[in-house]
Amino acid sequence: MTNGSAQGVGLVSSQRAHFDQPLELRSGAVLPAFDLVYETYGTLNADASNAILVCHALSGHHHVAGYTDADNPERTLGWWDNIVGPGRPLDTRRFFVVGVNNLGGCHGSTGPKSINPATGKPWGADFPMVAVVDWVHAQARLADHLGIRQWAVVMGGSLGGMQAMRWAITLPERVRHAVVIAAAPNLTAENIAFNDVARQAILTDPDFHGGHYYEHGTHPWRGLRLARMLGHITYLAEDQMAEKFGRKRRPEAGSYGFEAEFEVESYLHYQGDKFAGYFDANTYLLMTRALDYFDPARVAGGDLAVALAAARAEFLVVAFSTDWRFSPERSREIVHALVHNGQAVAYAEIDSAHGHDSFLMDDPHYHAVVDSYLKRITL
Repeated sequence: MTNGSAQGVGLVSSQRAHFDQPLELRSGAVLPAFDLVYETYGTLNADASNAILVCHALSGHHHVAGYTDADNPERTLGWWDNIVGPGRPLDTRRFFVVGVNNLGGCHGSTGPKSINPATGKPWGADFPMVAVVDWVHAQARLADHLGIRQWAVVMGGSLGGMQAMRWAITLPERVRHAVVIAAAPNLTAENIAFNDVARQAILTDPDFHGGHYYEHGTHPWRGLRLARMLGHITYLAEDQMAEKFGRKRRPEAGSYGFEAEFEVESYLHYQGDKFAGYFDANTYLLMTRALDYFDPARVAGGDLAVALAAARAEFLVVAFSTDWRFSPERSREIVHALVHNGQAVAYAEIDSAHGHDSFLMDDPHYHAVVDSYLKRITL
C-alpha cells in the first residue's frame, strides 16, 4: 500500500528492443519487423520467476512508474506510479516490473508514425489494424528477449485488463496470475458507439487527410480534442462530476455565447487540449478499434467459460462501484465464467467515487486488495 515511507522507483529511462522476425497479425497483415519501447523496475531474479507485465490502457504507454526528468519529477511521473515501488503493491524489492508501449502506439514502439520500410514514409493510415492478441504475441517476443519464460503476473486496467485476460487464454503456460482490473469480456453496444463517435470526430477533421497528415505537415487536433473530451466524460462518475463541478460557472461567465462558461466545460476543454498536444490520432483510431474487436468468446460460440477454460492462471478481478463504462456486472461475467470452470479466482468490488478512472487512483482499499493478492504469490 502506498504510504509516506513507501518510495517510488526514482529516475528511469526507456529501452528499445528490435525484432527482425516478421509478425503475422490477426488481420492477416504482416509486419516485417518491429520495435517495442519498454521500461523495467526492480531486478529479475536468478530463475526469472518474479516478472510482472503491466499492460496499459487506451492512451497509456510504457512509462508506468518513476520519473524521466530529474528537474520535473512530478510532471514526468509514470501513469501508475502510485502502485509501483518498494513497499507498494507492485513491490520492486520482490518483483521485476515491465511496462511496454503496444504496437501501433505513439510513444516509441512501431506504429503509424514509424517509417514504412516499403515506402520510406510514415505508415500513417497504411499501418495495419492491430488486435489485443497481436500485442500478446509481440510482448511474448519481448519476454523472450528479457529471458522471461513465464510471467508471475500479467495485469492491467481497462484495455490493459483485457490484455491480461488474452494473455492467460492465448499463452496459458506463460502466465501464473492474471490481474484484471476495471475491464470487461467485450464491449457493449453503447461502448462501441462511444468509440465510433470519437473516431468520426477524427476522421472528419479536415486536417486528417485520410490518415496521412504527417506528409501534409498537419495534425487533426480538433478531432482528437473532441474524441478525448467525449471519452473523458465516460471515465468519470456522475456523482463525481456533480460534486466537483455542479453548475458552477467561471468568473467571466455571462457572455451569452458559446465559450466555456461552466467549470465542467473548462475542464473538458483543458483535458482535450492537453491530450491532443501529445497523442497521435492514428494511434487513437487503432486502439479504440482493438477495444471494439476484443471478444475472446466470439470463437467459442459466445461462451466465455469455454474461452477461459484454456487459462491455467489464477485470477484476481477488480471492479469499481461507480464505473459505468466497464461496470461491475461486466467483471462479474468474467468471475462467473471462471467459477463455472472451477478455476481459481478472487473478486473485489471497490466503493469508489472516481468512475472508470478509479483504477488509476491511490485508493487504500483498492491497493490493499492488490497488495494482499500479490504478497501471497510464491516466487
